[in-house]
Parts: sequence; structure tokens; C-alpha cells
Amino acid sequence: MDCRPDCGACCTAPSVSSPIPGMPDGKPANTICVQLGADMRCKIFTSPLRPKVCASLQASREMCGTTRQQAMDYLIYLEEATAP
Repeated sequence: MDCRPDCGACCTAPSVSSPIPGMPDGKPANTICVQLGADMRCKIFTSPLRPKVCASLQASREMCGTTRQQAMDYLIYLEEATAP
């Protein structure tokens, strides 16, 4: 599945514990990544600097739903369900 234009939920909802360029301590959940561009696409998508956890997250109908809000809701639910 291809990413939906103007979404960026996967660059906002999940926490990332590994360093991201511009966010050396990673990012908390429900926080916009500094690498999310104005076009709502990852600026380092093809870069080796992109965290492995980000690269492993693949768009799917279940995760993305049919709207950005559905994707945010699902990803925030997963974040909460897997929190220590």
C-alpha cells in the first residue's frame, strides 16, 4: 500500500526512541517529527539516517484506515497498548 498524501500520521503518532536528525533523543508519541516536511512526507525517507524503526513501519489498510484521523487514532492506540 502506498502512503496517503497529506497524512504524516506515522511521523506524528508513534514514539521513536532512537535518534533522528534534529531530534537526538528521539521523539515522544503524538509529536510531529522534525523530518516531516510541509508536504507531509518524510524528508529523510531514503536516507541511511532514517531510524530503522521508521523504515520498518509499513503502510497497511488496517493501520492507515481511510483518513489521517483514523491512522492517528490507530497508531495512538498501538502506542498506548504497547507502552511499558
